[in-house]
Amino acid sequence: MKFLVLLGTVRDSTPPKPARLGARVADACLACLKSRYEGHEFELIDALDYPQDAVFKPHFAYAKSKAPAGLNELAEKIDAADGYILVSPEYNHSMSPALANLLNHFGSSLFAYKPSAIVTYSAGQWGGMRAAIGMRTFLSELGCLPVSAMIHVPKAQEIFQADGSPQEGVDQDSWFDYFGRTFSQLAWWAQAAGDHRAQVDPHELVRNFKRDPSQRNAPQIDE
Repeated sequence: MKFLVLLGTVRDSTPPKPARLGARVADACLACLKSRYEGHEFELIDALDYPQDAVFKPHFAYAKSKAPAGLNELAEKIDAADGYILVSPEYNHSMSPALANLLNHFGSSLFAYKPSAIVTYSAGQWGGMRAAIGMRTFLSELGCLPVSAMIHVPKAQEIFQADGSPQEGVDQDSWFDYFGRTFSQLAWWAQAAGDHRAQVDPHELVRNFKRDPSQRNAPQIDE
C-alpha cells in the first residue's frame, strides 16, 4: 500500500534552530514506518515545497489540463494513496493554516473512503492535542476518516534531533511503540478499505455531488 506523510508547516523559526521542529517529527514518523511496516510505500509531502499563492484557486477549479503541474502531480499522488498521515503544529488551538491551505486545494473525491492518522507536536507541554481535535472534523469532511488513536509529541525538540533520530537518553523503541498503535490502526483500515473498494466502487454506490451545492440539501416540504 501507499501512504502519504503530509507535513503541514512552512515555518523555520521554531526552536531550536536550524532544524524545523515539524521536520524532526515527520522524519521520526518515516523512520518508524519504514522500519516496522516493510512492504508498504511512504512518501513525505512537505507544505514548504508548495507555494502559498496570494489568490487561492483549488486544483478542481482549473479547466482540464490547465492546472499547474505541481498541483496535478500532487493530486495524482493523493488519488493513488491508500492512506494519509497528517503532521501538524498547533496555532491558536487549531491545525496549521499551511496544512489546511494545502489540503483545501483538492476535492474530497481524491481522499474519500480511505483512512488517515493524526500526528501533532509542540515545543511546549501539550503536544498539539487541541489542534488534533479540530483535525478530526476537517479530515472527516474530506472523507478520509481518522483512526481513533492519535500521536502527540510534547517538547519535540527534547525528543528528536534535527534528522529525526532520538536525542541522547531518549528510548527510540518506546516512541516507535507509541507511534505504532496509531500506524497499525491506519494500516489495518487501509487494507480493509482497499479490499472493499476493489469489490464495490464507493463513488458509484454513493453518488458524488458534481452539479450543484443544492444536491446536499434535504428534500423540501411542500406547503
